Amino acid sequence: MVKYLHSMIRVTDPDATVAFFRLIGLEEVRRFDVEAGRFTLIFLAAPGQEGVAEVELTYNWPPEDGSAPEAYDGGRNFGHLAYRVENIYETCQRLRDGGHIIHRPPRDGHMAFVKSPDGISVELLQEGYLEPAEPWASMENVGSW
Repeated sequence: MVKYLHSMIRVTDPDATVAFFRLIGLEEVRRFDVEAGRFTLIFLAAPGQEGVAEVELTYNWPPEDGSAPEAYDGGRNFGHLAYRVENIYETCQRLRDGGHIIHRPPRDGHMAFVKSPDGISVELLQEGYLEPAEPWASMENVGSW
């Protein structure tokens, strides 16, 4: 079982971006301000597509020290594709066996990142809950994801 969840893009002006997507017909379906990580997540979907096919806007807040906010170039504004999987450990093992690097292993039994052959980050999210398990729980991140 695999279920498409969302695509994420990084934005520098969330209000302008939400307004843009409203012109297309998408609506804001939920928003999370994450104070500890200093970012906001805004999920958009076409009417009736909530939870089926969404766009996640990620707004990284400007640095607290007043320095310039993060700029996105070279494709950094597109973040990742996300898929819910039935068993994250089995899925990651299939990917490893296929010669792919698990850049962010599923140490928590919930989330992992791998890259496509073209370098597109793909987030894998566990359907339900799995206990952390070895060898995944001890693996370090590799490269960027």
